[in-house]
Amino acid sequence: MPWFQCSHQGLHGREGGAYVAETQNAYEEPRIVTEHTPAIDFENLPTPSEGFLVTHFITVRSVARSRAFYSEVLGGQVVLEENPCMIKLANSWVIMNPGGGPTPDKPDISVVDYEPWNTVSTFMNLRVADIQACYEEWRSKGAEFVTPPMDRGAEIRCYMRDPDGYLIEVGQATGMREGRLAKKRPEDLPG
Repeated sequence: MPWFQCSHQGLHGREGGAYVAETQNAYEEPRIVTEHTPAIDFENLPTPSEGFLVTHFITVRSVARSRAFYSEVLGGQVVLEENPCMIKLANSWVIMNPGGGPTPDKPDISVVDYEPWNTVSTFMNLRVADIQACYEEWRSKGAEFVTPPMDRGAEIRCYMRDPDGYLIEVGQATGMREGRLAKKRPEDLPG
């Protein structure tokens, strides 16, 4: 089992910078699992030399599982494996780490796991050139879509969920490229 798939259960204390892992049976010597220094793709780190760029941080339950989804299913490039994990996804980055309590720079704020539900206040939006091709490719790699792509006039879109339940919109501009926009809803109108 690769080091990044090991859970923290079964690890006991530290011995000289390493963790002692439980044995498979009573006759084996305990295995020493050394700490791993993750590889860093310095060329693709989201560190601008001027101005700023946008990244999207998500709180995940399993960095390895989420790293696999964003790199293997969506085709992102692993820039940093963990602490935090960084994936270059097209022209942006997804940064992920487990949640945690307050820190000196956010003294009264905890970062908690997302609880998937039927209401959301924010989601990632992926704009694609060929939605049907993306839908078929990503679904064949294990992505779970809410519905197949649907023509909404201004765009064709569908939604999927990542391993932690985060909603991801996948959309292809169609009508909006010709000036056709989504119909206004009463809640969108001023006043």
